[in-house]
Amino acid sequence: MSNEATLPELVQQMLKPEFYPHPVTTPIQLMQTHASTVLLTGEFVYKLKKPVNFGFLDYSTLAKRQHFCQEELRLNQRGARELYLEVVTISKKGDRYYLGNDGEIVDYAVKMVQFPQDNLLSNMFESGQLAPEDLEEIGRVVAEFHSRARTDEYISSFGQIDRIKASIEDNYRHTEKYIGCAQTQQQFNETKAYTDRFLSEHSQLFLDRIAAGFIRECHGDLHLRNICRWQDKILLFDCIEFNEPFRFVDTMYDVAFAVMDLEARGGKDLANRFLNTYAEQTGDWAGLQILPMYLTRQAYVRAKVTSFLLEDPSIASQDRAAAAQTAGDYYRQAWEYTRSRQGRIIMMAGLSGAGKSTLGKQIARAVSGIHLRSDAVRKHLGGIPLLAKGDDILYTPAMTAQTYQQMLELAGKLAARGFTVILDAKYDLQSLRAAIVDLATTRKIPLQIVYCTAPEAVLRDRLAHRTGDIADATVDLLASQQSTWEDFTPAERGYVTTVDTTKDLGMFLGEI
Repeated sequence: MSNEATLPELVQQMLKPEFYPHPVTTPIQLMQTHASTVLLTGEFVYKLKKPVNFGFLDYSTLAKRQHFCQEELRLNQRGARELYLEVVTISKKGDRYYLGNDGEIVDYAVKMVQFPQDNLLSNMFESGQLAPEDLEEIGRVVAEFHSRARTDEYISSFGQIDRIKASIEDNYRHTEKYIGCAQTQQQFNETKAYTDRFLSEHSQLFLDRIAAGFIRECHGDLHLRNICRWQDKILLFDCIEFNEPFRFVDTMYDVAFAVMDLEARGGKDLANRFLNTYAEQTGDWAGLQILPMYLTRQAYVRAKVTSFLLEDPSIASQDRAAAAQTAGDYYRQAWEYTRSRQGRIIMMAGLSGAGKSTLGKQIARAVSGIHLRSDAVRKHLGGIPLLAKGDDILYTPAMTAQTYQQMLELAGKLAARGFTVILDAKYDLQSLRAAIVDLATTRKIPLQIVYCTAPEAVLRDRLAHRTGDIADATVDLLASQQSTWEDFTPAERGYVTTVDTTKDLGMFLGEI
């Protein structure tokens, strides 16, 4: 809530119904951020840019506000074309302001379709209306958004270490003044040391991301308040238009924003659903290696922009106090992401239809792990859509060997970054299991083998009725799988937990 007497005269007039050439719903609602003023009139929303200059964001002149309103319209029509209508002119005659060119042009606003605030994902989460399936849909929507996002040599240049470091350093420079107010000196020092160290020690990861084309014109601010469900469709809106280094970023930068926001709200299981769906859709499991640094960065930037509200005179005192608390929570979250974590590997094993994938997903949500399905890895390697039926070429011995080798390499890389990796495949041969055991032993990574079983009649029934899944195995393959299965060796048995997936799995999941 704002103190209306401290609001600019233009905003005070925009709070009155007579300002608008169309019917409005009263009272007109006002929302503010550190950089924008948003007025909700019923059918339409008008978004003004505050005449501020934070360095990383500069709306200080009329020309700049016009330019960035136009950029906001252009960029947001990628993910929410249904919402973004036009840029409107605001004029002044005497002491009255008007929409349109009737007088001296004094400002611009982005005109949008207003949707119910209950449809914001942030509000859906708070009301308990955000279902797990919603997060899987969002994972698919963001994956598609990124697949269409443009990239070129100029955009890719923003993935260079020096540019990433400069952007992160800018965050620290703007927030030193909040030490002792919203964050502690220890949090500041240790968070900065972590990002400095990560960028220094893992420069090759960032070079690999440039070479693979993962630096794109992304959203840049993909948290729950910038995602909505409207007309039964997930829309991504309010992307970054004001700063190229915040928009020309790694696709994992966007992913980290959504994961961080869900976790900040206490939705770790939902964050895991989103993350695993996105990774499986894109095949970009290797990109998860840089996710921890971006999780820290995104929590910190939310702390930064929330801190700016502490100095906005138009924000009521009770809202400034709430902002201080929220900023403090984000600073703490950013710091907690820097804590060292022990990675581990959980190898699923069992025949087709034994429930490996179903249990693997449940394990991933229980431990915030990365669920790595051989079916998805195989299809990405083969270059075919996940839901397409794989042909014989996809199941040659050479492709099978390549699939398991890819899973082995990803397990090592992600466990080294502190992830729990759930390897979901048959692992029916001792040689395949031995490679994982050797990796875990050599690198001192904790390992558990979860052997999934079910009565044969259940296996056959599951395979016969499987629909809408990426797996291609059918009932007629079951006999050959049974005949070629190689039992666990005495050395392997120490890692094995056998699970009948027809039983109640609650106790097992609680102990995993």
